[in-house]
Amino acid sequence: MNDQDWRLTGQDKYLTGVTLVRRQWRESRPGWDHDHCEFCLEKFGDERLGDVLREGWTTPDEYRWICDECFSDFKDQFKWRVQETTN
Repeated sequence: MNDQDWRLTGQDKYLTGVTLVRRQWRESRPGWDHDHCEFCLEKFGDERLGDVLREGWTTPDEYRWICDECFSDFKDQFKWRVQETTN
């Protein structure tokens, strides 16, 4: 990807070199019903919501979410480390 991609809006300041894990989305904070991809803003959620992504790539604290397409497009540029899940 190049730096002119519309999805790039300064994420390099907080996502370069981070560890990501593949997870199913879940309510990680009380009352929280969705998150968005940090790049394309695609919505993540659970069965309470209709047409949303159910799983993707997230930081271990589940604060930042990235969809599969953006993960594939930016993994080399952002030098992400992938953590294997144990569950």
